[in-house]
Amino acid sequence: MKTLEHLFKRNKDWAQSITDEDPDFFKNLSKLQSPEYLWIGCADSRVASNQLLNLAPGEVFVHRNIANMVIHSDLNCLSVIQFAVEVLKVKHIIVCGHYGCGGIKASLENIDHGLIDNWLGHIKDVHRLHTTELNAISDKEEMEHRLCELNVIEQVSNVCDTTTVKNAWKNGAELSVHGWIYNIENGILKDITDTPITHE
Repeated sequence: MKTLEHLFKRNKDWAQSITDEDPDFFKNLSKLQSPEYLWIGCADSRVASNQLLNLAPGEVFVHRNIANMVIHSDLNCLSVIQFAVEVLKVKHIIVCGHYGCGGIKASLENIDHGLIDNWLGHIKDVHRLHTTELNAISDKEEMEHRLCELNVIEQVSNVCDTTTVKNAWKNGAELSVHGWIYNIENGILKDITDTPITHE
């Protein structure tokens, strides 16, 4: 069986480089977690929130799944949102999708993918809600990109509909919800909501 010793070596090198720059970094980091941002993103290995935002460990609370979904029956995601809002007191929830998303592409294929088809059904619902707009786009890649955007917009709406976020707004919390899209081909983020949502 192949070991992963090279990853432990990389970890030590990384930790040493951080400590060389700031000897108290890990000591201070271990004392408190107080991020301002909750990132709900795709599990895609190319979309790593801290790196693309250029933020240090401890600055972003993260939840990731296939195609950055916020499903009303997903207790994992809902628990993350509750902890982030009620305990960590984050000020921003960012739902970030990305162009070239494999989950989005798979949802458009008329083949059996197995277990994941149950998850992809939620993306198919987004497609159904926007069938007229999507069918009017002749270029396949452009249509996929637009579905990525529409999926983010739908998940932003789902975040806003959670009891946690609605209660936070009702109680006057300083909390905004954002919908972003990431372009893997150039590394650039784009805000696809006109303005951050700050209340019901």
